[in-house]
Amino acid sequence: MLRPVLTRLLGLVLTLLAISAAVFLVMSVLPGDPAAIMLGTSARPDTLAALRSELGLDRPLPLRYAAWLTGLLTGDLGRSVTYGVPVAKLVLAGAAVTLPLAAMAILISLLLGLPLGVAAAARRGSAVDAGVSLFAQLGIATPNFWIGLLLILVFAATLGWMPSGGFPGWQAGAAPALTALLMPSIALALPQAAVLARVTRTATLEVLGEDFVRTARAKGLSRRQALWRHAVPNALLPVITIIGLQFTFLVAGAVLVENVFGLPGLGRLAMQALAQRDVTVMQVVVLLFATLAIVVNVLVDLAYLALDPRLRNAA
Repeated sequence: MLRPVLTRLLGLVLTLLAISAAVFLVMSVLPGDPAAIMLGTSARPDTLAALRSELGLDRPLPLRYAAWLTGLLTGDLGRSVTYGVPVAKLVLAGAAVTLPLAAMAILISLLLGLPLGVAAAARRGSAVDAGVSLFAQLGIATPNFWIGLLLILVFAATLGWMPSGGFPGWQAGAAPALTALLMPSIALALPQAAVLARVTRTATLEVLGEDFVRTARAKGLSRRQALWRHAVPNALLPVITIIGLQFTFLVAGAVLVENVFGLPGLGRLAMQALAQRDVTVMQVVVLLFATLAIVVNVLVDLAYLALDPRLRNAA
């Protein structure tokens, strides 16, 4: 068990190193000069050259990458050329919004998608199954930012039950902060819950048709007991993969949803950095998104090893 874990951790390190090089290269070849954008078209050549030297833009690309990677490893993420503050401060402030938002969204999708998928599989061909299938089709086809706009229209503008946007900060208390994140998390969660419900239904139906489930029924277990003791636990393996992928989609979907609700998270920070050509911030945020995706996939892989004895024996 230790060897496959170490192998995956080594692969994680090498993958992150390759991703960091790719992110730095892509951001470095984007059109436009960050120094010229900061100073404007009327800047004097000597002033422009001084700023390029201060930002390290006059050095060769390999040396700039080595300095940037060294800063990442030592905790020095650089300084935002737009805001004039350390990038680490901006990223921490954005992560304090985006990560709880993604966690709430995946919790809602689990609480909604798993029971609906199991119920549809247990009542195949019934009205419940048809309703879950309709929910899955609508949820998959509907963009999360459009769901966010509908939630604002109904619960904020019409009923006045929820704030339409903004974030009071965690210093205002957990209740106001979670209330501000509730509608955005629902907007993110509904499409993912639809995917999860469909995958759970399919996986559960496949397991219900296996011989060991029929054997359990023949030994006297009721349909409900066979479903929850044997079918659902074995159907969770493919569902775990979807959950890992969903976290990646939730973080990526936060880029649009945070702008719809005016949340100061990583998605909004990435959009602002892109609009203002703040390469230092863009590099760190994109690398953070990629790191989250890779780490979650590695955790899902390790969860597979822990849950499936066949994989452990093969490893």
